[in-house]
Amino acid sequence: MDYKRLYIPNSIVFITIVTSKRRNILIKNIELLKLSILNAHKYYNFKIYAICVMKDHVHLLIKPDNINEYSKIILLIKRTFSKKFDINSIEDYKLSESNINRKERDVWQRRFWEHTIRAEEDLYRHIDYIHYNPMKHYQIMPKDWKYSTFDNFVKNGFYEINWCNFEDKYKIADLDCE
Repeated sequence: MDYKRLYIPNSIVFITIVTSKRRNILIKNIELLKLSILNAHKYYNFKIYAICVMKDHVHLLIKPDNINEYSKIILLIKRTFSKKFDINSIEDYKLSESNINRKERDVWQRRFWEHTIRAEEDLYRHIDYIHYNPMKHYQIMPKDWKYSTFDNFVKNGFYEINWCNFEDKYKIADLDCE
C-alpha cells in the first residue's frame, strides 16, 4: 500500500494513535503519556486543540507550526512513551520476529490515523467526536471522564456540562475515526 499523508500549511490535523494489540495501558500510564507529549513540545511547536485519552488509544487535534512535522511529533510521542514504558507490566508481552528485526518494543501500532480538517463544520464534528469517545466506548458522560479537554471546553462556553446526552450521541455516532 502506497499511503501518502496530506500536508496543507496552517491546517489542524485530527490524529488517532492506538496501542499495539489494543492493550489497555494508557490510563494506567497517563503521567508517562503527558511527559511524552511535553517532550515532543521541546522539539516541535504545535498546539493541541482537543484531546481524549482512552485506555488503548488517543484522539487529538493538533496544529503544528510546520505542517510537515506532525508525523514527527507523533513519532516522538510514541518513541518517548515506548522507551520509558515498563514492558514487564504486560502479562502477554512477547516480541514477534518482525518487532525484533525492526527494533520495536511493540507498545504502539506502527501507523497512526490522520485527517486534515478542511472546514469549520469538520472541525466541530471532530471536536465533538473526541469528547464523545468516553460515551462511545464506556457509556461514561464526557463530564465524568477526566482524561480529555472536555472541561476546558465547558469552562470556555463551548459545551454545556451535560453535553452528550443520548440525543446528542446519535448526531455524531456515524463519525468513525478509529
